[in-house]
Amino acid sequence: MRHYVLAAEHIQKQYNGNVVLQDVSIRVKKGEIYGLVGKNGSFKH
Repeated sequence: MRHYVLAAEHIQKQYNGNVVLQDVSIRVKKGEIYGLVGKNGSFKH
């Protein structure tokens, strides 16, 4: 069994009825670095 400091499964997001994320999953282990960026500065909320 793996241990993660962050695990998110099947993430979905909509803005004004528009699907902007669909079925996104991420697992981050201790010591790993990830960055999520998108068009026009997404993920700043």
